[in-house]
Amino acid sequence: MNLLIVAATEFEIEPFLKQKNSADILITGVGIPATLYHLVKKISGNNYDFAIQAGIAGAFNDDVNLTEVVQMSEDTFADLGIQENGNFQTLFGMGFSDKNDFPFTNGRLINPHSLLQKNHLPPAKGITVNRISDDAFQNKMMREKFSPDVESMEGAAFHYVCLLEEINFLQLRAISNRVGERDKSKWELKTSIENLNKELLNIIENLK
Repeated sequence: MNLLIVAATEFEIEPFLKQKNSADILITGVGIPATLYHLVKKISGNNYDFAIQAGIAGAFNDDVNLTEVVQMSEDTFADLGIQENGNFQTLFGMGFSDKNDFPFTNGRLINPHSLLQKNHLPPAKGITVNRISDDAFQNKMMREKFSPDVESMEGAAFHYVCLLEEINFLQLRAISNRVGERDKSKWELKTSIENLNKELLNIIENLK
């Protein structure tokens, strides 16, 4: 299998990088623009059977535990739109784009792969933002608009490219913190990364 592993930083998949495996590795850098550019550049001229994005994330949903690893059933660009008078509208809500124009389904980037039903990891709904913030108003708005479980800075970009390029994919996120918590002494980075890499290796083994 021609497999691509994608991460924003080496730090997030450092344990995996120490293992001997035949997968291609892409470190995109943090954020939507870097992910879009480097992922498109990487897949050009390569025929990948499967791509996995692995990283840490913040949780909105209190039912999602710190250090838990989830698989993203869907993601979307949560801050792409217009904010006026304290009200945020997506491009779909403003009528600038059709919420069902491919690769979107009702404004979401949904992973259709059957692997989500086959493995044991809980599914989660993600949002992707350009700005991680401790702003209570922004976080309240995101909860009300999208009802997300998880927040990242790259996930929707990964879904977007893979859906358009018809590459089977899976996004894995380990929950290192609660959304809005910027005190990193309260984050569970070490265990989250350990758990993330353990699940990444298990999934790759099951793909063979």
